[in-house]
Amino acid sequence: MGNEASSIPPASECLPGSESKVPVTNVHFITSNPIQGPFEEGLEVAVFGTGCFWGTEKGFWRLPGVYSTAVGYISGHTKNPSYKQVCSGQTGHNEVVQVVYDPKKVAFVDLLGLFWASHDPTQGMGQGNDRGTQYRSGIYCYHPQQKELAEASKVAYEATLKHNNRGRGEMITTEIIDPAPEFFFAEDYHQQYLAKPGNRQYCSAMPTGTPLPPYSEWKPDGVDGKEPFLPKEFWAAHGPQPGCTIAGPNAQIIWP
Repeated sequence: MGNEASSIPPASECLPGSESKVPVTNVHFITSNPIQGPFEEGLEVAVFGTGCFWGTEKGFWRLPGVYSTAVGYISGHTKNPSYKQVCSGQTGHNEVVQVVYDPKKVAFVDLLGLFWASHDPTQGMGQGNDRGTQYRSGIYCYHPQQKELAEASKVAYEATLKHNNRGRGEMITTEIIDPAPEFFFAEDYHQQYLAKPGNRQYCSAMPTGTPLPPYSEWKPDGVDGKEPFLPKEFWAAHGPQPGCTIAGPNAQIIWP
């Protein structure tokens, strides 16, 4: 589903929402770990939007070191929105994936590497055939260092896209927000959708075929201990490819 909205409506024009949270099964279909917090001590959270959240979620749950993922809605005005409401364009929300990860096994920089490579972040309010405000590119941060890394990677990736003449648009339109707004879980049937029986293998993301430059080239001053775990050999073997972001098995990748 989609809408033709090209701008996020103000709160006064959004649907009222509900006082009831959407119930979800608190077990990840692939990792068997909880998808709702509170999470184990030491785990960290980030949220990403790259278009339709089905394909986005599969990309992240397959990364080594990811504890669990969940799809939902963020950065809007309607409380506890439904999928139908979000698709109407009258809530302001984005379709996103909550990623819970172990920073001792996978770095936020690694997550950024997948994020930028798995879609075209220059397409504004949409991705591929999916058009509407809920398909916008976004990074939603849970502490200031995530935002610092996200902003630095955005500058580096935009320069790379321009150098390689990639992307439909002239500049990256990704919204980067810290602190992240409230995350609302999507309906249960959307969770880990592409791994469940009877799913429709669909994803309209449009990877540019351009990887994020090496961290050493854009690392912000004063940021220590956030080196990536996944080398260029990993991305060469398992990174998103133009034309398909959901190919491959559902199981997490074992690396090395």
